[in-house]
Order: sequence, then C-alpha cells, then structure tokens
Amino acid sequence: MATPVLTPDQLDAQVSQLHGTQAWQEIVSGWEYTASEPALLPTERPEPAPHRPPSPAEARPADWRSLLSVPVEQLIDDSLRALPTPSPPERPLPGRLGAVLPDRVHAWRRVGQGDLRPSVHLGYARQILAEWGWQNTPYRLRNARGARCVCGALLTAHRLGYGSLTTVDRAGAWLITELRSQGWPGLIGAWNRVPGRTAADALALIDGAARRASLAGH
Repeated sequence: MATPVLTPDQLDAQVSQLHGTQAWQEIVSGWEYTASEPALLPTERPEPAPHRPPSPAEARPADWRSLLSVPVEQLIDDSLRALPTPSPPERPLPGRLGAVLPDRVHAWRRVGQGDLRPSVHLGYARQILAEWGWQNTPYRLRNARGARCVCGALLTAHRLGYGSLTTVDRAGAWLITELRSQGWPGLIGAWNRVPGRTAADALALIDGAARRASLAGH
C-alpha cells in the first residue's frame, strides 16, 4: 500500500489534534518526573535508624519553593535548554544533490528500517535543517535549493526512512509542546513563517522538543 503524502499544513493539523487529546496531555503533564524507586527485597531493606526526637529546625515544615525567585516550571525549562541535544545514530544524509531531488527518489532508504522514538526522529529532522538548510516560504515544503521548513524537515526525515508517520505526528506534538512552553499559541507552520525568524531559531526549537521527548522516554 502506498504511503500517504502529507503536506506541511496537513502535518501541522494532525499534530495539533494529537497535542489536544487527553492522552497526550497526560504524557506531557508528567514528562519531567523520573520513574519511581525500585522496591527492595526483604534481605536488602536497611536497618531502621534509632528513634530520636526531631530538632526544632526539623519540626518546622520547610517550604523550599518559597525560597525560589522564579516558578519551578521556568527552572525546569531553563535547565532543559542548557542540556545538549541527544544525537541520532550515525547515518549520513544524501548529499546536496539528494536535497533537491524529489523525496520519492529516496523511497528505497525505507526498506528494512524499523521505527524510531520521536526524540531520535527530531534529531534527524535537525540534521536535515542543519545540512540542507532552513526556509520559511509560506505553504512550501522546501525551496528550489532543497532547504526545508520545520514541518518539511519532519516529513523529509520520514521519507528518508527515519520513523513512521505515527512517529512524525508524535514528534510534531512535542514541537507544539515546546512552542506552548515558550508562549506560542499557534501551529508550527505559522511560527516558521514569522518575519524575522531564523535558522538558529528553528534549530533551537527542535533541540528543545527533542530534549523534552528524550527525558519523557520518547
């Protein structure tokens, strides 16, 4: 069965619908928490400490949040942006000629390729923007030189064999999650087309989304 060919606007609409579902909001609302501690076997349980009365300092409940000058959510976002983006597995892209050829020419690269996590897919999309270029022509997947918009990079990564269409939707939903954290209420394509937007902005957006997805186990 032929793989559906999506436009950037169709992808934008799909990932926006996914981002708005209750299941996705449950994922996003808990992405910053780590897994619970593993249960200890009876033989591994430590000996209980001898009981002693609490000191006056320990008896007072300490609200550590009152010591912060900024919200906890902002601290988490700032810390995430300072972390390096995980690199995708080594798999070089086609050269500059491959950038300008129709994506269907690269269909053979999908043969035998398994699915990927959204964070890895985002890593390949970043590689496409970094090596082939970024562009913000309205409603265009790419320009004549082969440069892609952000949505175009997601779709091109899929067409080069990096992840299924489901993974593309989930990667796009993480991009929208990152945009929401920055205060952008619209879709990815509209963000990409804002006058004054730069390639560095696009790469930073993908970096932030990839970190969020990776820390959430995606």
